[in-house]
Amino acid sequence: MSDKEVIKGTITISARLDKALAEATDLSRARVQALISEGCVEVDGKPASSTNAKVAQGAAFRIAVPAATEAKARPQDIPLDVAFEDEHLIIVNKPAGMVVHPAAGNPDGTLVNALLHHCDGSLSGIGGVARPGIVHRIDKDTSGLLVVAKSDAAHEGLAAQFAEHSVHRRYLAVCAGHPTPSSGTIDERLGRSDHNRKKMAVLDKNSSRGKHAITHYNTLQRLSSSSLIECRLETGRTHQVRVHCASIGHALLGDQLYGKTPKALKPLLTELGFARQALHAAELGFHHPVLGQELRFSADLPPDMRELIDELGRSNR
Repeated sequence: MSDKEVIKGTITISARLDKALAEATDLSRARVQALISEGCVEVDGKPASSTNAKVAQGAAFRIAVPAATEAKARPQDIPLDVAFEDEHLIIVNKPAGMVVHPAAGNPDGTLVNALLHHCDGSLSGIGGVARPGIVHRIDKDTSGLLVVAKSDAAHEGLAAQFAEHSVHRRYLAVCAGHPTPSSGTIDERLGRSDHNRKKMAVLDKNSSRGKHAITHYNTLQRLSSSSLIECRLETGRTHQVRVHCASIGHALLGDQLYGKTPKALKPLLTELGFARQALHAAELGFHHPVLGQELRFSADLPPDMRELIDELGRSNR
């Protein structure tokens, strides 16, 4: 197996090389600059050495991205809310505020650290030493259900179902305003934002970047200047629910990255101390990757979201 990921394509805009490559890929501009300096970039078959060299639209590029060196996660005795577990997999109800796996800025205290202790090291190795068993993720400040593989066979079987978009995923969210229509489908391509590399954004449907994403939403309850909605995912892209809801003018309450709290609701959210996106992975369903039977799990809303919904409901009377 190669220790490098090769990214190939054509330049989509005429600009300096680092900007053009960041535009044409999901790599950050800083990462592109580092790869150029390490001799990992070719343009029209020739090594690129200057980050600010002008490059024409349509030029072919090749980037050999070295495999990241991962730090091995260590077991930590952190309590877990386990919804289901057998020898092949484990379903966890993750609390808001917990990062899924170690990364820069979050070396420990993660779900993986807790799982390594709980499972005594019996997690699939496919995810690598920093991400053992991890088949999918939910954001740090999103609560709810996550499935983790304990064996390589389970990992491969689950990954195939996620790739086929056959996994049932239902989220509950509180968004700003009242969506019109009250239910519908958001079919928008998602990729890295051109203006802020920490954000995802809706891209043109014909863009060569990003990935196809579909979210079905339905309003469950009209609240004060907000709504409780359910979102069923056909795809599972980074920040999908958050970006899709923001794209139709109804960003999630508490989401500091993609929206602003409506002025009328700021006092309430401040009083409640609610400072995360109001998003909960409430249902997860799939076929057992080894035994074959259909599995479906649900997780109640955590207390902070329940309290938020109750208070917004009272204010709407």
